Amino acid sequence: MHLIMILMAMGLAWGLRLAWPGTSGSWRERWQRALLLFLWPPLLLMMTVLAVLCMGPQGEMVGLQAGWFSYFLALSFLGFAGACCLKLAWQGWRSVRQIRTHPQFDLSGQRGRVLDTTTLFSAQIGFWHPELVVSQGLLQALDQPHLNAVFAHEQGHYYYRDTFWFFWLGWIRSCTAWLPYTEALWQELLALRELRADRWATQEVDSLLLAESLLQVVSAPLVPESFCAAFSCVAPRSRLVERIDALLAEEPEAPDQPGLWSWSWVLLTLLPLVAVPFHT
Repeated sequence: MHLIMILMAMGLAWGLRLAWPGTSGSWRERWQRALLLFLWPPLLLMMTVLAVLCMGPQGEMVGLQAGWFSYFLALSFLGFAGACCLKLAWQGWRSVRQIRTHPQFDLSGQRGRVLDTTTLFSAQIGFWHPELVVSQGLLQALDQPHLNAVFAHEQGHYYYRDTFWFFWLGWIRSCTAWLPYTEALWQELLALRELRADRWATQEVDSLLLAESLLQVVSAPLVPESFCAAFSCVAPRSRLVERIDALLAEEPEAPDQPGLWSWSWVLLTLLPLVAVPFHT
């Protein structure tokens, strides 16, 4: 019976991912749909695994005998997910420790770290309290108004705690990469994250100035995206065009955080735990 539960959860997770309609719709619709399809299947699998582990390898459930195979399958998945989390946390901690060896700067009220490189780079790096990291090349290449636009964008990432939340999303990405559209949904969330930070920045700086800064900055992240929110990174040209078009169009709707009611679907992932009392 436990194996049937696992197979049913995998089938439901696989089918739900295949239902992703792509990047159509408004920002808000895309954001909520991408989060739902990215998070719900892995959470359902994890709850099913926890339910199987709680019930153990012995006993019966609705007349069907439990077995060691499903128990070890669930244990293996949980161990793999834990290893992925530890690996990502280790990479993040090592990157943060390395970043803190670089000198600090204080410019126009903005404080952060300076990388001694000519690459144009700007990012928030860390977890709940990330640090602003910029390159020497960026400070030399941009004038003060364009630098302020870049800093405003990075403040948007800090306001939304993007580095913290995307660390956990990156963990889910790494341990469920075998599910359909995992990478496509990840890129969609990254793009919407940047659109959200752009829109937040336009509250303080001119949108045209921000668009000009984006066109000038061509850089690659120096650390994984899971704990790095960079102003400009390696991405398909269509994503860059989308950001520029959104800034020039001054679209009023931003992909903001969903309300608590929008997270009610998460409760459905707890359904496998309901089966635990029926195990004898």
